[in-house]
Amino acid sequence: MHPALSVISFTTLSGAGYGLAIILALGHGNPGALSTKIAWIVALAMITLGFLSSTLHLGNPQRAWRAVSQWRSSWLSREGCMCFITYVPLCLLAAMSIFYDAFDLTLGYVGAICCLITVYCTAMIYASLRTIASWHTKWTPAFYLAFSLTAGTLIYMAFFGKESGSRSMQIWTYLALVLLVLSWAIKFAWTRRADRIGYGNSSMESATGLGGIGSVRLLERPHVMGNYLTNEMAFRIGRKHAAKLHRIALFLGLVVPVLLLALGLAMVALSGPFTVIATLSFLAGVFLDRWLFFANARHVVGLYYGGDDALVPSE
Repeated sequence: MHPALSVISFTTLSGAGYGLAIILALGHGNPGALSTKIAWIVALAMITLGFLSSTLHLGNPQRAWRAVSQWRSSWLSREGCMCFITYVPLCLLAAMSIFYDAFDLTLGYVGAICCLITVYCTAMIYASLRTIASWHTKWTPAFYLAFSLTAGTLIYMAFFGKESGSRSMQIWTYLALVLLVLSWAIKFAWTRRADRIGYGNSSMESATGLGGIGSVRLLERPHVMGNYLTNEMAFRIGRKHAAKLHRIALFLGLVVPVLLLALGLAMVALSGPFTVIATLSFLAGVFLDRWLFFANARHVVGLYYGGDDALVPSE
């Protein structure tokens, strides 16, 4: 699949925003503190910017409101509906903190659950597609949720590291380390499966309907130039480039944050700057990994053009 930056920005920003909102909605952070008020604004801003960036991928962005009309059958519509529904408890909680220095735990639980459901719906947009075997797995919503919670925890630590006591900061740091390892372990399991499964149960024989005759191979490409299907649905990236980008994503998203958080435990005075850099590095790693999520996806339409052997990788 062609990795559209608008969709990548949407899933990265909104996922991180919902993760931060979950932490705040569970009652962490003094509602009367300035940092908490700013954190609520940042969470809502990230969610809103991510949601708005997703409309840039539509052919007619002005008709984006129609996307919520098919909620009975479409995960895209369900995600759109949940996005609007989730705004209600989150905006109420943010307003209570900003204007009244107050917090309601029951409303917070509702907001946190809504955030989790929204992120799950976002992941299911891709996990529900049988035409892309690597996406069609329970591991897809698992790593979407894990990355969201990890990003939220890191951003929360970046906001409240100086305000929390040393003991509290250590607990959050250990939690962040566990989430970092867990989220990338889930993503590693997803990647191993994606590399192994390829096009899944589909083949050139099933794609062309000629399996009853015998094996099918491409004699000649239907055209020498690319078209919409080869550019969008059958987008391919060279294996060497993909492997290099995957290592960079893992380095930025896992190695750098883990090292910086570990240094923060040893050098308490510098834990704040280390946490900020670790958060930015993690988000950069997730952004690059999300780009690979789309770029390496193998849509079955590529089988009509001969599959991986016939498709020209994009540099």
